[in-house]
Amino acid sequence: MTLELQGVSRLVGGRVHIHPTSLTLQKGTMNVLLGPTLAGKTSLMRLMAGLDQPSAGRILWDGQDVTGQRVQDRGVAMVYQQFINYPGLTVYENIASPLRILGRPADEIDRQVRETAEMMRLTPMLTRKPLELSGGQQQRCALARALVKGAGLVLLDEPLANLDYKLREELRVEIPRIFEASGAIFVYATTEPEEALLLGGNTATLWEGRVTQFGPTTEVYRQPQDATTARVFSDPPMNFVTAQKQGGQVTLGGSSAPIAGFSDLPDGSYQAGFRANHLHLAKHSDAAIPFDCTLSVTEITGSETFIHVHHDADRWVGLVEGVHDLTPGQPLTVWLDPAHVYLFDDAGRLAAPASYAMAA
Repeated sequence: MTLELQGVSRLVGGRVHIHPTSLTLQKGTMNVLLGPTLAGKTSLMRLMAGLDQPSAGRILWDGQDVTGQRVQDRGVAMVYQQFINYPGLTVYENIASPLRILGRPADEIDRQVRETAEMMRLTPMLTRKPLELSGGQQQRCALARALVKGAGLVLLDEPLANLDYKLREELRVEIPRIFEASGAIFVYATTEPEEALLLGGNTATLWEGRVTQFGPTTEVYRQPQDATTARVFSDPPMNFVTAQKQGGQVTLGGSSAPIAGFSDLPDGSYQAGFRANHLHLAKHSDAAIPFDCTLSVTEITGSETFIHVHHDADRWVGLVEGVHDLTPGQPLTVWLDPAHVYLFDDAGRLAAPASYAMAA
């Protein structure tokens, strides 16, 4: 069982919503669509579901062309971030509703509802109505209604976005378990790199309607093939600074250092990229490079602090451990381990991954 997109694109009113895209999703895989708001995640899911028709290209399901097939004739289930349950029906009847529409026999409906409820840990709540449930239980009810049909393709469009932190964490843990139990192709849209890493499977990074990279989630994270993918798969977005390579030395924003893994690169200009959590307020390794910056603002999250700094014309964000009492406008030295530096060429293509990513 596979879902294959062959050169699929979508134009609306002359504007490109999805650039030509080719993807193959295999049975029993978790596939994350990662990108900022308006990157094209929902547009791509609607094409996969058959809710919208592509302007060009084909969509194949198990080798069969379903490009023009109605959504109701496909084995597709979709759950949105605004999860919807029927408030007047019990949890049991909410889950049973798709099967009743399909005209399934009563005994089959009962068996499937109870099996799905057990998988979703909803069995004790079957006689309750949705408004008697917590937010997480309501979302599990909506997921159960999507899964009960035995759909081969389950599309989850930012399903946890409207839940509080505790409920999001609870369901982030449960969704991979649900996915493994169902055996369907799961497609999960999110704006959060952390969520993609927690879900695992494969990730497609999207930017302005383009899929910039697709592959195993940890591989895309550790070895982004271009600067755009690196920005998308970093939260906050990856920091950048101009780099010059000459012989065995790489100069980053005026600071020179020998950096392992870059010796074979041609001499010349590059863009160096590094993630926020790789900036530090103290020298944390013998090879760490200092940068003299000016503090712009701090954001304390509780156990960590975001520091926004200016380094010449560059603006960087660091994520450091602990609560730090810092004054905006003060001089600040930050440290970067060169093992966490990526190099990109003038076209934005990855020239060399960070050495830590190769060793991971």
